[in-house]
Order: sequence, then structure tokens, then C-alpha cells
Amino acid sequence: MKIITKDDSLYPEKLLEIKDPPGKLYLKGRAELLENRAIAIVGSRKCSEYGKIVAMKIASEAVLNGFSVISGMALGIDNFAHRGALKAGGNTIAVLGTGIDVCYPRQHEALYDRIATEGLLISEQEPGTGPKRYTFPLRNRIISGLSEAVIVVEARADSGSLITAELAMEQNRQVFAVPGNITSLFSLGTNRLISEGAQIVSVIGDIFTGLGVEPRLDEDDLKELGKDERTIFSLVRENGEMSIDMLCFRTGRDFVTVNTLVSALEMKGFVDYRMGKVMAVKF
Repeated sequence: MKIITKDDSLYPEKLLEIKDPPGKLYLKGRAELLENRAIAIVGSRKCSEYGKIVAMKIASEAVLNGFSVISGMALGIDNFAHRGALKAGGNTIAVLGTGIDVCYPRQHEALYDRIATEGLLISEQEPGTGPKRYTFPLRNRIISGLSEAVIVVEARADSGSLITAELAMEQNRQVFAVPGNITSLFSLGTNRLISEGAQIVSVIGDIFTGLGVEPRLDEDDLKELGKDERTIFSLVRENGEMSIDMLCFRTGRDFVTVNTLVSALEMKGFVDYRMGKVMAVKF
């Protein structure tokens, strides 16, 4: 365990920008992760299968693009955000609402141990402090404060992740929200955030382009594409942008077929289609 104060060189500069920075922080794990660019991924403790998949995918792509992934090690979206980051290389930071030596919830003991080894645990609470109602809202300001942007994946109308989003706005951090089914309780909070001005995540690359980063392609991503989809994507990637007509000419396929393939690639986050041009999202 390491203790740092606001006078230490390792103390994150971004935390000094917030209204009430913690006087000291307890660290356990890879303290150098504090030097990385970082995004926070948060959401409801109860989440859908869709939310689980999206949280893990955003987290793994964040690590691929050089970011640390910050969350609160809670059940639900937090859990899957940490796991997605660990799967991609381990650059994840868990901000605890307990003492640094207390694992909460108890069922996350394996996750706690893995983050302590491969990532970083942070707390402002004294060692031995158990879970208390007031410590978790306090923890949220650190999650947003350490981040350049907060991404809310799923949130019920009363989700605590909405508090983190509000704190992020107050701290002049970017806020992104993943849109969801308007009939789902899991999407009430995120859809409301979008209506109030949060940036919508149409494809995962939106997050990184919004932060001034050209999204990198994980070659494993290509495995999810069919042969014809890979052909179209390779052409667009090599040329930067192409029209549908040019893709038809280069592939010898008809307009309807090429347009269908481009639509599928757009939904999967590989290309964007604007002003009559197909543009690569990942490189």
C-alpha cells in the first residue's frame, strides 16, 4: 500500500482541478496508471446483457487506444468495465468507497485481487473503513475527477451513475451516454442524459474521436466480419473514404449488396457514412 498527498508528484493533476480534492489517497497496485489518459465507465448495478457487452467492449477498446479505464468496482456495469479492461491488458483503476484493504462487494474478491495485481486500487478512506452510505457518493467525484470523460452505459432513473455524470459536468469533463430501448428501465437514465445534452455514443469510436484520438483497429475485431464485409472495409481503410459507386466498381457488386454491407459495417462501428462518402472509423 502507498499513501500520497496533494504535495506528492504522483498526485493526479486532474484531481487538483476539482472542487474538493481528497487530501490523501491510498493506492494498491500499479500507481503508474495514474499517468495515463483515462476515461470512466459507469452504470447501473443491475444491467442487461446488452449493457454487459457494451461496457466490456468500450473498456477493451479504451485500453487498446491507450486509456486507463476507471470505475467503482460495483456490481453490474462497473464490474464488466473492469473485466473488459483486464482482458485487454489490465489498465484499469478501481476507486473504492471503502478502505483500500476492504473488498466490497464480497463477491468481487477475485476481481479485487486481480486489479490489485494488474491494475490499481484507490481510496481516500482510512484502511479498515467498511461500506457506508455516504462514502460512495464521495467516491464518485474521484471517479469523474480522474477522467477526461465519463461514459454512462446503462442507468435507471435513480441510478447513482447519474450522480457521477452530474459531477463530471460540474468538473468540465465530457459526458457520453449509450442510447437504449425506450421501453427498458435500464435506459431511462442514459436516454435522459442524451436529451439533456450528453454526447450520444452511436458507435464506440465516437468516444475516442470526441477525445481527439483516431481509433485503432484490433486485428481480432476483423474476425467478427464476414468475407464480403472485410473486403469493403479493407478498401475503405486503404483509401480513407470512398463512394458507394466506387465500391461497386472496385468489387463488381451491385448497389443494393454494397449498401447493405456498408450499413452492417456502420452498425458494427467500422465505418461511417456521411455526405455520400463511406469513411473508415478504425485504422
